[in-house]
Amino acid sequence: MNTPVVLSHYEVRPLVEAHQAGREQAETSPDLGLTRVTVTLTPEGAHFPQGLLLRWEEARTILEHPNLCYRLTPEGIEPLQAFSEITRRVVQLYPTGTAPTVLLSGIAMHRVQDTDPWRDTQEKIRAARPRGRVLDTCMGLGYTAIQAARQAEWVLTVELDPAVLKLARANPWSRPLFTATNIARVLGDVYDLVRGFPDATFHVVIHDPPLFSLAGELYGRDFYRELERVLKPGGRLFHYVGSPDTKMGRNLTRGVVARLQEAGFRRVKRVPRAFGVVAVKG
Repeated sequence: MNTPVVLSHYEVRPLVEAHQAGREQAETSPDLGLTRVTVTLTPEGAHFPQGLLLRWEEARTILEHPNLCYRLTPEGIEPLQAFSEITRRVVQLYPTGTAPTVLLSGIAMHRVQDTDPWRDTQEKIRAARPRGRVLDTCMGLGYTAIQAARQAEWVLTVELDPAVLKLARANPWSRPLFTATNIARVLGDVYDLVRGFPDATFHVVIHDPPLFSLAGELYGRDFYRELERVLKPGGRLFHYVGSPDTKMGRNLTRGVVARLQEAGFRRVKRVPRAFGVVAVKG
C-alpha cells in the first residue's frame, strides 16, 4: 500500500516554479519534509511516484492557503482540518517547513518562532529526561510520546480531543505514534483518568497542557497532587508553561512553581530553554 501524500505550500511551490520554467521534473517532499521524491511535470499537473496527480489548479489552491496542509488523494486534495466537538473550534494541521503543528483558532500548539515543533519537543525531552515508564499527559500530534519512547521503556500518552487524534493520524511526522510498540494511546480526559492510575506507576511525567485559558484545571493544585502520587519516589516531572520572557509567562510560572511545591514536589526549578519547569517527587 502506498504511503499517503501530504503537502503544503512549502512542497508545492518548487513544483509550480519548475513547471513555469519549462522543466519536466522537479524534486519535492511527499510527506512534509521527511523524504524526497522526483515528480514528473506535465501540462495537466505534477505526477507523484505514488501514482497520484496534483493538478495545477489544486496546486494554486494550496499556495493560496499557507496555513493548511492537504492530503492528496485520487479524487483530489483534502484540507487537513476538523471541527472539535470539545472546544467548539476548528483545528487544522499547520505547516512549518518541517514538522507541522496544530492550529487551534489561530493559535499554534507548538513554538514556531525561531524554532520548529520538532526542535521545540526536543528541548522538552532534554528537560524531562525520560526513562522507565513515562506518562505524557497531553498527546497532541504525539511528538513528545515519540521522542520519549526512544529513551524510555514505555510511554502512555493521553489525548482529550478526537479531532486532534484525527489530525495526528493524517500527519506523516506522527506515524511512529501508531507503529511504535512501546507507546500506548488513550483517548480521554487526563484530569479524570489520572485518578485511576495506581500510586508510584511512572518514573517520569511530561505535562504539556493547552493554554491556561482552555484547560485551567490542568494547572491546579489538585491535579498536581495526582501527578505527584502516580510518580515513583524520586520521579521527575517536566511541566511546559510558556515563554518566560513575557509578563503573563512569568506570572503563570510563579503560580505553577508555588502549586507544585504545595502538592509535594521538591527541587522545583525553572528551565527557560524548554519554556517550563522541572520538579522531583520528594
